[in-house]
Amino acid sequence: MYWNSLTLDVDAAQVELVSEKCFELGALSIDIRDAAADTADEKPLFGEPDVIHDEIWDHTFVSALFEHHVDIAIILQEIKQTLNLPYPPKYALAQVHEQDWVKLTQSQFDPIKISQRLWIVPTWHTPVDTNAINLILDPGRAFGTGSHPTTQLCLSWLDQQLQPGDSVLDYGCGSGILAIAALKLGASRVIGVDIDANAIQASQENAMINHCNPQSILFSTSLNLPIANFFEKRYVDKVVANILANPLILLAPLLANAVRKEGQIALSGILKEQADEVCQCYRQWFDIDIVDQKDDWVLLVGTKYLD
Repeated sequence: MYWNSLTLDVDAAQVELVSEKCFELGALSIDIRDAAADTADEKPLFGEPDVIHDEIWDHTFVSALFEHHVDIAIILQEIKQTLNLPYPPKYALAQVHEQDWVKLTQSQFDPIKISQRLWIVPTWHTPVDTNAINLILDPGRAFGTGSHPTTQLCLSWLDQQLQPGDSVLDYGCGSGILAIAALKLGASRVIGVDIDANAIQASQENAMINHCNPQSILFSTSLNLPIANFFEKRYVDKVVANILANPLILLAPLLANAVRKEGQIALSGILKEQADEVCQCYRQWFDIDIVDQKDDWVLLVGTKYLD
């Protein structure tokens, strides 16, 4: 069994029309990408929840997936008429054959070395260094394979700064990778919070895979009750939040309130050009600044004011 993948070469003004027409004609999915990807002219675009972005690449590939029996010639004629062109746009046609998509996805993730003592190891791999702290991970339906620069920034910071016995809050825990890392690096108690129930389930499963003591790690969709009941006090030594800039700004009072005086907060999911805005927000409570950067992403770390 196979599907037909039709890739159309269009400009920014045509993307929405072409996408809508393809769906109308029976497309199973649409993929939009920069035609200059993997070249010097590639233009990174990043979106955030609840923020409308009208920007699109000037030169764009729109790929539509159709059932194998669909007449692609008719599709091209319909698109030509929709765009009011004398001929269809440039296109490429490829067959996508059925295969083991799980195995294909797994093949893209190898063990990742974070430091001399810390590795991320997907469940389908054998640890490279059996003497290291190995985070055995199956992301499942949640964000956090360890391959993203922001996750690696947070893991490196935990590896360097976490003190034995620290209490830790991982807000936006995804697969639970940062929360589990904190516990294995010596934290006494850790809470992972995520609004996505699938993330909580994935985190709990990964905690079991890593033989985490259930008395020392907790995952929840809400912070309000767990932090009061799980910790001796209503604050923690360290908060790590790898989300996105706008949600971090909205969550600032909540996260600041969770950190003890002179405790630390580490924030990522932030592009370098967004750092000043996030820092200005958190400086109500923290002495905070950029401490690390990977690609276009930064890590902000702050110490809570004593008074």
